Amino acid sequence: MLCFHRTHGLSDTHILPALEHTQAMGTLRDLQFALQLKIEELRQRDTLIDELELELDTKDELIRRLQEELDRYRATVPLPGSCTADAIAEEDDKHRSFGTTLNSQKTIKAAFLKSDLLKHIGDGELNAIIACMYPATVKQGCCVFQEETIEALAYVLEEGSYSVSAQMDSKLWVIDRKSYQTTLMQSALNSLSHSEEFLSSVPFLQTLPEDVIMKLSDLMEEKHFAEGEYILRQGTKGEAFYIITAGQVKVTETKESDKEEVVVSMLSEKQWFGEKALWGEELHATNVIAYGDVTCLLLDTEIFKDIAGQLVDSPDENEPSESHAFESDSSALTSCLDLNHFQVIGTLAMGEFGHVDLVQTSTKSCFAMRVLKKQLILGSGQREHVVRERDILLKAHCPFIVRLFMTLQNAECLYMLTEVGLGGDLLTLLKEKGTLDESSSRFYTACVVEALTFLHCRGVIYRGVKPENVVLDEHGYAKLIGSGCLKKINKGKKTWTFCGAPGFLAPEIILNQGHGVSADMWSLGVFVFELLSGRLPFCGFEPIMVLTETIRGIDHLDFPKTISKSASNLIKKLCRSNPLERLSSQRNEAKDIHKHKWFDGFDWEALCRQTLIAPVVPKVNFPLDTPSSSHYLEDSGDFNTSWDEF
Repeated sequence: MLCFHRTHGLSDTHILPALEHTQAMGTLRDLQFALQLKIEELRQRDTLIDELELELDTKDELIRRLQEELDRYRATVPLPGSCTADAIAEEDDKHRSFGTTLNSQKTIKAAFLKSDLLKHIGDGELNAIIACMYPATVKQGCCVFQEETIEALAYVLEEGSYSVSAQMDSKLWVIDRKSYQTTLMQSALNSLSHSEEFLSSVPFLQTLPEDVIMKLSDLMEEKHFAEGEYILRQGTKGEAFYIITAGQVKVTETKESDKEEVVVSMLSEKQWFGEKALWGEELHATNVIAYGDVTCLLLDTEIFKDIAGQLVDSPDENEPSESHAFESDSSALTSCLDLNHFQVIGTLAMGEFGHVDLVQTSTKSCFAMRVLKKQLILGSGQREHVVRERDILLKAHCPFIVRLFMTLQNAECLYMLTEVGLGGDLLTLLKEKGTLDESSSRFYTACVVEALTFLHCRGVIYRGVKPENVVLDEHGYAKLIGSGCLKKINKGKKTWTFCGAPGFLAPEIILNQGHGVSADMWSLGVFVFELLSGRLPFCGFEPIMVLTETIRGIDHLDFPKTISKSASNLIKKLCRSNPLERLSSQRNEAKDIHKHKWFDGFDWEALCRQTLIAPVVPKVNFPLDTPSSSHYLEDSGDFNTSWDEF
């Protein structure tokens, strides 16, 4: 209520203009408020349009993939009236009922040996693959597959000739991708089970834990010996333990008096020799000679000592302690139970299934919100991977892993609230600088080593180590972000999923031999190489060339001058072809990396206390209020934290 007093010297004639001025000011404020509301409404519409356009682009991509799949089937599956239908005539639909002739087997084996990618497959695996292949015929002038289509079949040409199309009636041997992968996996499992069975039959090894037996089984090498061949010679150094899997051997002893060999005993299948080498006796007291063709499983004594030596360590000795570095951040979330409490500052990144927003709470604490479209996840068959990632990250309280604080969902989307890496990712930093110096690379590598150690101690494999998956926090410390390739595997077990990025994949993943946490060590070696050189060690114009170069191994590469000798040594030890020879895969685990000469003088304890000064400390201003900030639209159902029904 407005009050006017005559004592102020205002007459009645002056009151009217004052009232009119006040009313005009009120109308102006109303118009300004209405304008702000309209602007906000238009901004929300623009946001909605952007989201719809993004969803449309994603659907277009899905349509493109489906079209490629359809084209592939048109190219390989007989369709009425098509040239392919007349060209490819499978002689029976029961693929496994075919028996390849000896000549066909030789042709297929020769084709595999000519392939740089496939020639590393063992004889047992190759024979199993051949047993799964089936014949097909192609008539002259017709195509087996078309350019720019996604192929799920592999072919070996036995008769005829082929360029873009068949030059004459031709005969092929065919195998599909699923059968190929399943055959390799089953062959590896059978071989591992075979080795475990023989090792478990040895009395003095039966006291070893199951996971140690499994690890030793994976390290055993099969070797064949011909009639009369000396497997061990008296007086020579013992370097391996042998278990006979087929055939017989005779054990002889040479007497010093008459220099004649005396047969001491005969050994056959499931019996063993050379066990004294495991306990440190260096010289063999007898000869062991093949009596006919013999097959043995060999276990290197040094490997045995290293693996068995882990039993004396406390199982939690190398396990990092839980961090409480996130308590201050998580305390800001006690009242945040739905999306209304998060103000959207802007978009940080786009992903395969959605996008990542920078958000903040009413207390001005900043977080990242991953917004994932359910339809895209389900359509690509990735539900299990997403849920698995969520379950692992909710328990991963490590200062070197981006923390997942909470999850929500509605009818259309999944939401994951995480720490935010306001310093950007390492790939962006690497592109800006070209290469990183040794000091910076050492610091970021150490952060990743601590993150992997945390995961590996809990039986989790990451399979996504690369610069774009490492972000910097406001203090410049590096953290691994979440990955759909995260998976928990039982100790000593393997997984066969083809998961990871070309260029960073370990050989055992490419060859479908089964892999464990040591696959992350290979990727770590590639990671160090890229930081120091600005490029990947294994590269090519096509993905198949990258995979082939990876299979050839690290020793075939010429290292650039930007990588020092000690760094080269670290990379080569991380990228050993044999997974169990890689640094961190032996008895001392991550301590072998800590003690490597490239890390001489590096303060690991200060790193874990986060008292080291990072190479780059990002400049971040708080709070992050901007005129364009908004809130999520809640127009598609109630929000809840459980993903059980997803």
